[in-house]
Amino acid sequence: MPKLHTNHAAKKRFRVTKNGKVLAKGAGKQHINTHMSAKKKRHIRTPKFQVHETLVDHVIRQLPYAQYAR
Repeated sequence: MPKLHTNHAAKKRFRVTKNGKVLAKGAGKQHINTHMSAKKKRHIRTPKFQVHETLVDHVIRQLPYAQYAR
């Protein structure tokens, strides 16, 4: 069986929890962060937005080794 390739863009943006939820990171931390407090940058860094049900299958296809329980 050949190895499956993970989409690296998806790997950076999404995380699958133990219960099967797909979480996405918050936007707004790419550049010009000098005006932000450390607290704000820290909260943006943690994934907290749940991906909509219609897009979950698309994300899971890009992350073949993510443990996904339905």
